[in-house]
Order: sequence, then C-alpha cells, then structure tokens
Amino acid sequence: MFDKAWHRLASWDAAVIVVTVLVVVIASGAVDNFGTGRNFTFLMLDLLPIALVALPMTFIIVTGEIDLSVASTLGLTSAVMGSMWNTGMSIESIIPLCIVLGGVLGALNGFFVTVLKLPSLAVTIGTLALYRGLAFVVLGDNAVADFPRSYTSWVTGTIGVIPNVLVPLLVLALVFGVVLHATPIGRAVFAAGASEQAARFAGVRTGRLKFWLYVVSGAVAGLAGVLWTLRYSSARADNGFGLELAVVAAVLLGGVSIFGGKGTLPGVLAGVVLLATLQNALRLQDVSNEALNVVTGVLLIVSVLLPNIVTRSRAALRRRRKVTS
Repeated sequence: MFDKAWHRLASWDAAVIVVTVLVVVIASGAVDNFGTGRNFTFLMLDLLPIALVALPMTFIIVTGEIDLSVASTLGLTSAVMGSMWNTGMSIESIIPLCIVLGGVLGALNGFFVTVLKLPSLAVTIGTLALYRGLAFVVLGDNAVADFPRSYTSWVTGTIGVIPNVLVPLLVLALVFGVVLHATPIGRAVFAAGASEQAARFAGVRTGRLKFWLYVVSGAVAGLAGVLWTLRYSSARADNGFGLELAVVAAVLLGGVSIFGGKGTLPGVLAGVVLLATLQNALRLQDVSNEALNVVTGVLLIVSVLLPNIVTRSRAALRRRRKVTS
C-alpha cells in the first residue's frame, strides 16, 4: 500500500503540481503585483482559452494524433463572428453558429485523418494555414469591436476575484475528466493510443472515435473563439495566433505522452496553470512576447524529453537488477 501511495506521489502529475505551487510561491514574493486579486483575475482569464482547447486536445494526443489547427479555427470563428455581426445578425444566433462552424472545421480534419488516412501532423499544419488564410479573407485586417456590452461584461466580469467564465470551464473540465477516466469512451481512447491494431481487435472503431474527437476539438476551439472575441470586444483574423503551441506544451507538460496511450486530465490542467503562471509572471517583469515563445518552446521540449529519459532510466535499472539477481 505504501509503495502504491509513493508511486502516485512520485508521478509526473504530482511533480507538475508541486512545481506549479513552487512557481506561485516564488513569483508571489519576487514579482511585484503578482499576488494581487486583480492579477489573479487576469491570470485566470489568460489561461481560459488554453485550458478550454486543451480539454479535447488531451483526448486527441492520447490517441496518438495531434491537432495544430485549433488556434486558426479560433481565429476563423472570430472573424466570421465579426462578419456576421456586421450584417446585423443577433449575437444569440451568431454564437451557436460559430461553435457549429468550429465543429465543421474539425470534421474536415477528421475526414482527412480517418477516411483518407493522412498523417494528422501534416493535415493540421495544412489546415492551420488554410483556416488562418480564410480568416483574413473573411475580415481582412479589420477589427469589429461593438459587441453587446451585456455579453462582453459577463465574460470579463468576476465573482469576487474569480472570473465568471471560470465556472463553465470547470464544469466542462469535470465532464471531460469523467468521460476520459470513467467511461468506455475513455478506455477506447487509451486503447487506441496504446495500440490501434489491438484496439480494433477489441472492437473499438478507432476511425469513428478519432473523427468525433476532431469534431469536438473544432467545436471547442470555436467556443474559445467566441469567448476570446467577447473578452477583448474585438473580432480579428489574427486572434489566438500561436495559441496551438501553448496548448500542446501544456498538454505534454501535464504528462500526456506525445506517442499516445498515457496521460491524465488533472495533470493537463496542472500543466495549463503552470504555463499560464510562468507567462503571467514574466509579463509582469516586462518580458517580450518573443522571449515568452522561447520559454514555451523550452517547456515543450522538456515535457517530451524528460519523460523519455525517466522511462529509459527505469528500464535500464530494471535490466540491471535482473542481471545482478
């Protein structure tokens, strides 16, 4: 029993949580204004789109695939949202249409990956460029900024220091967590990532599973585009530019294997908080966006490299013990 408890405490998820707590404590003492309630609100609002898009991204990466088009999907839905608003459509009609549009864009990714059997990395790099280009076709370099105040104020509003939008995010995180870790769908996701051929023999329709994961990923990215637009009260074609790097970095930092078959949603959420906290602390120190991209890239490399080093070290240690015994 003690060994099992220690294994949990020594897991990658626990390590990320401990590092996150240490970063928060150090930043609170070393960075001016980091520990204020106002900055906490901004920190939560900043991590919202990363956390939101990371939920379905976790499922996709666990299956051994990837979706690099999420930020461009966000940008295209934001541009379409601004264009529809300019035509006089009601915001109540625009929001669900943007989410549906995101789902359609995700379905296109899913079609290429599961029906045409193309590599998800190549497909989503292509649609990353395609969707971003279409966003500029729809809206150009213009910005639409006169959205209803009742919606923009709710997105930026707070309950104390906790943003309103954090509540639905936590509900979604709970739903995704239950599905991944306590349902047959979640077991199928892990099986497909561990061995797609074995999963097929076990009766898992891996193609259909992955297709719908891409649909959900696109729909959630569309929702993120709506929230991003309302938060800044600005629909732009370049909204969310580069967000896919932060999302993938947070998912891998949270312990999800880039090779599929391993990972937990609590670990991913811890990775999101760690990444957002580091970015927030560095921004308060007037670090440039270019330097922040360097930090994100380093974390991405570390999150891929370090687990592999640990796995190989454990395997070498086991082989050594067998030889000595």
